Amino acid sequence: MPRRGGRLPAGRAGEGGARLYERLLGSRTGRGAAALCAGALPALAFPAPSLSWFAHVALVPWLLLIRSAPTGRRAAVDGWLGGTGFILAVHHWLMPSLHVFIVVLAALLGLLWAPWGLLVNRLLGGSPSVRRSVAAVAVAPSGWLMIELVRSWEGLGGPWGLLGASQWDVPLALRTASVGGVWLVGLGVVAVNTAVTVLLAVPTGRRAAGACLVAGAVGVGATALWAPRPEQTGSVRIAVVQPGVVDGPGSVERRFARSEELTRGLAGQDVELVVWGESSVGVDLSRDREAAGRLARLSRLVGADVLVNMDARRTDGPDRAGIFKSAVLVGPEGLTGDRYDKMRLVPFGEYVPARALLGWATSVGRAAGEDRLRGGGPVVMDLPDGLRVGPLVCFESAFPDMSRQLTREGAELLVAQSSTSTFQHSWAPAQHASLAALRAAETGRPTAHATLTGVSTVYGPWGGRVGAPLGTDTSGAAVYDVPLARGTTLYVRLGAWPVYGASAVLAGWLGAAWLRSLRTPAPTRPGSPARTAGASPGRPPR
Repeated sequence: MPRRGGRLPAGRAGEGGARLYERLLGSRTGRGAAALCAGALPALAFPAPSLSWFAHVALVPWLLLIRSAPTGRRAAVDGWLGGTGFILAVHHWLMPSLHVFIVVLAALLGLLWAPWGLLVNRLLGGSPSVRRSVAAVAVAPSGWLMIELVRSWEGLGGPWGLLGASQWDVPLALRTASVGGVWLVGLGVVAVNTAVTVLLAVPTGRRAAGACLVAGAVGVGATALWAPRPEQTGSVRIAVVQPGVVDGPGSVERRFARSEELTRGLAGQDVELVVWGESSVGVDLSRDREAAGRLARLSRLVGADVLVNMDARRTDGPDRAGIFKSAVLVGPEGLTGDRYDKMRLVPFGEYVPARALLGWATSVGRAAGEDRLRGGGPVVMDLPDGLRVGPLVCFESAFPDMSRQLTREGAELLVAQSSTSTFQHSWAPAQHASLAALRAAETGRPTAHATLTGVSTVYGPWGGRVGAPLGTDTSGAAVYDVPLARGTTLYVRLGAWPVYGASAVLAGWLGAAWLRSLRTPAPTRPGSPARTAGASPGRPPR
């Protein structure tokens, strides 16, 4: 026995720590809490923390936990709880709007990671061979990508928080995005995490994991050197107007007036386009001649068209009456006729899925009291000087396929109009603004992100920031000389090919596992012992 107040020897202290660790993971509560926390860690790689480097090891604790699961069922639970923690951490800023409902949504979306937990356990559990360790580096990321593909559906919340999006400020990652989009970047990040897990936990697979890491580094380097680059063709001068926080009675009109004031200050600066944020106009400009006239006068004063965003009730046909969110171009003579109606709406924020069943969400949070109406398709707008602009509204900038489609239809400048006023003091504004960097890199087209309250920013056709952003504490206007480019990135040409490749890898592995199960004879049950004259099952012969 040690003396009172004395210390245990280092060896015995280490054994005590190991026993405590085993007891923690041996209890359902302790293991569940560990899974929730491990799944939440990757959120630190996104803005606002922006620890981009951390994304390459953030999954390792979760992978190690799943690997240690004693049964496939426990591995699936670890996957589900980790996925729940991930969704909660990445979307925690929704808590003021959805309250406890965000926990329900996170638990439902977390179920997508249950099969992935089982998959990881099958690949890395026990003492995997070198062959299985190498397979894990390809198969586990492929399974993760399938989860991201499913949850990218608008009805499940859209592609917010895709792991590849955490690399928005890493030049090599942006070059990779030009080849395979955010999908290829995410695939690589999960592959690195898997290889690091093998290095730490599978002694027999360390050389193979090291070789995989070297091969991946060579591949990224080759991509940076040889992937097609957009060719700069000139520049365009645009202005972004950010009125800032305007609350209280009459806020819609006061915000409009503040935006007018800021736009007048752009006179004489030779801008070619002025961009206002989402919901910057609260009336239907086709009916409100006074508001449309005010914008036309601004356009004449500044010498540029003004792209505003209407959030207003409108009748768009006999059966199309309701609230639309629309990007509208206004010139010196008034409305130009160019209008884009938002196509992909924010679940609960702009409509309630299955309202008859889930309408109660409006009573516990800030869910939409009335569903917005959707637009019919993408629109490319033509400015007087020939520049072609592709508008997106709000979280549509999170969907890689939408900016790709606009680029294929001839857009030379992508513009995302947004409003993150509700989440002003959270991580949401920085997360949202960072998406523009990825869309620019994927398409080879500059992308402007204009908001009411920040962060407003512009990225060039290679994904690098142009000028200084307008932060969430700013009410002002900024002018940007934005480089234009021509040429087509591989992502624009080929689309989400990493998703198809991951599907093939996953299908191949599952098919091989099924064939192995057919070749392996099922274990035979021991038959009943034969009775003989000199012995019985209960009394062996002497």
